[in-house]
Amino acid sequence: MIIESIDLKNYRNYEILNMNLNPQTNIIYGDNAQGKTNILESLYVCATSRSHKGSKDREIIQFDKDEAHLKMQVKKHDISYRIDMHLKKNKTKGIAVNGIPIKRAIDLFGIINIVFFSPEDLNIIKNGPAERRKFMDMELSQLDKIYLNSLVQYNKVLNQRNKLLKDLYFQPSKEKLSTLDIWDLQLVKYGNEVISGRINFINKMNVIVGRIHEKLSGGREKLEMIYNPCVEAASLYDSVTGSRDRDIRFKTTNFGPHKDDIIFLINGNDVRKYGSQGQQRTAALSLKLSEIELVKTIIKDTPVLLLDDVLSELDSNRQQFLLDSIGGIQTVITCTGLDEFINNQFDVHKIFKVVNGVVTDEN
Repeated sequence: MIIESIDLKNYRNYEILNMNLNPQTNIIYGDNAQGKTNILESLYVCATSRSHKGSKDREIIQFDKDEAHLKMQVKKHDISYRIDMHLKKNKTKGIAVNGIPIKRAIDLFGIINIVFFSPEDLNIIKNGPAERRKFMDMELSQLDKIYLNSLVQYNKVLNQRNKLLKDLYFQPSKEKLSTLDIWDLQLVKYGNEVISGRINFINKMNVIVGRIHEKLSGGREKLEMIYNPCVEAASLYDSVTGSRDRDIRFKTTNFGPHKDDIIFLINGNDVRKYGSQGQQRTAALSLKLSEIELVKTIIKDTPVLLLDDVLSELDSNRQQFLLDSIGGIQTVITCTGLDEFINNQFDVHKIFKVVNGVVTDEN
């Protein structure tokens, strides 16, 4: 699969932008704070309906405008798709595929699979559990619509249950308490589906990540991912119902997959606690490269890879390994200069320069 073009209007610092991408390697370079990452973000938004930064639609639209438009042309298995997105400051976004409106953003997932790698991902190992849950959820959501639906439903039920817990704390009543039974059953139903999907994902990733990390570390290290659920699926119902008094007291749900985590072991040791910064970064790089391989295995095609100023954060050996690993994959790379590619004699197929929101095709 490849992204052929992206067109933007009133998006971040781009009043108008039209870019045609090469099916292989695209470099977007320029000084910091010129708008390079905004282009990668727009590609991700078109593929998933959301920003990789977690930004809300109103934050993406230009400050003095009420709406923004995005159009992305995609080719997948020789079939063309046009994704049109209409972002509004005070209304729900509108999305159309090949001119046909879709009612749910969930229907957008799977048209194009994107692996996004940013400097923040290098901290995924040592940051909090939320970062690792986000990693699992975003990749699984692109690969498995059943999982995505379960996750969406789980989060809706979780929000409703938490709202009820707050009501019970401030205004307790038997009637409100009885409705908690309904939300508990729904939370457990969708929670078990989320847990099952994550277990399957970690099992598949482990087959790949160990091999990649062994190569990256010169055969010195073995990396293993351990899924660390807040509570096992078989115990979820008992944990949720048994924690009601505590949940009401704290006005939030204390058990469920929204509290899950992943543990990364290098040679049997928790790399988050005991690993060096270099080991943590190597583990994160192994994780993202494994993500690419997993997508290729499942969809029988290559994803699109977005690298946001990652090379400057890696030493020369890791740079070379990364560049050697992305052959045959459409890649869009942002950077401040071209030295890394010249030094590594890396094939570049299209170059864009960004200066204050103006993109120049230098080919």
